[in-house]
Amino acid sequence: MIRTVLLAGRSGIHLRAAVRIAEAAARQPVPITVRTAQRPVAVPADSVLELLSLGALCGTELILEAYGPGAREALGQLATLLAVDPDVVGS
Repeated sequence: MIRTVLLAGRSGIHLRAAVRIAEAAARQPVPITVRTAQRPVAVPADSVLELLSLGALCGTELILEAYGPGAREALGQLATLLAVDPDVVGS
């Protein structure tokens, strides 16, 4: 299953945001990968360093991918996280 979402964080995927994303991805029942149109090689969503390597800025379209039981819900949860600015929500 594939889902796209626009990255809302004003600062893009920086270290603190990458940690939150990776932690959320690690809690999911299926592995999730992330890629951008500019970087077609997907990276594991539960890897802080790999997420940082995307160089994703605010407004970047992220392509999330996961398969198996619970994939739809897992992608929904991660998409929701990416669609809000982590610098505004939570700390």
